[in-house]
Amino acid sequence: MEQNPESKSVLCTLLDKNDQSKYVFFTQKRPAGDINIGFTNGEDVWKTHLSEETLSQFFKTFSLKSTEDYTFKLKCACKAGRAFVKLQEDSAVLHLGAEPTDLSLSLSKLKESEGRTEVKELLFKMADSLQQLESQGSSSSFSPLKSPQKRSAEFEPRKQHMGPVVAVRKRLPGDSLINPGTKRKKPATGVAFDDEEDE
Repeated sequence: MEQNPESKSVLCTLLDKNDQSKYVFFTQKRPAGDINIGFTNGEDVWKTHLSEETLSQFFKTFSLKSTEDYTFKLKCACKAGRAFVKLQEDSAVLHLGAEPTDLSLSLSKLKESEGRTEVKELLFKMADSLQQLESQGSSSSFSPLKSPQKRSAEFEPRKQHMGPVVAVRKRLPGDSLINPGTKRKKPATGVAFDDEEDE
């Protein structure tokens, strides 16, 4: 059993460097050593099959050692924004660089029913990958369901303690702002004279 799931297939986003169109790029390694490569915009699917002989020619041309190296090169080109697509009526050409010597692939457009099946399989493959990551505990650090107290503490600013902590006395109503601890003096109202003698 292979430990690395990416040795069997690759799934990533392809952002066309020319018109910024988004596609889901995928590869499917088959037990015979050959590989299927394709991409979809969610509606249409373009796909090609590379035999073992075709792959070995690519290995020689691009100095690659294995199918994993080849799929890694494809994935890097897609993620780095070097790839672009030229769509035709029933096919597409995927270019993985600007130079003529860079890798390019011709892919056939699948029929509508085949395309729907392929998109459905990709959707379930993505869900399985997420579930596998979750079961391995990779998503525990950002899962909102696991530990909300821990998660909220991670995003709070850290309290910096510099020097001894001084207790601050709460100011009571009527206390002076300038001399804390003393009562505020009321302003003078004048002298009160007794008017008893006048009566």
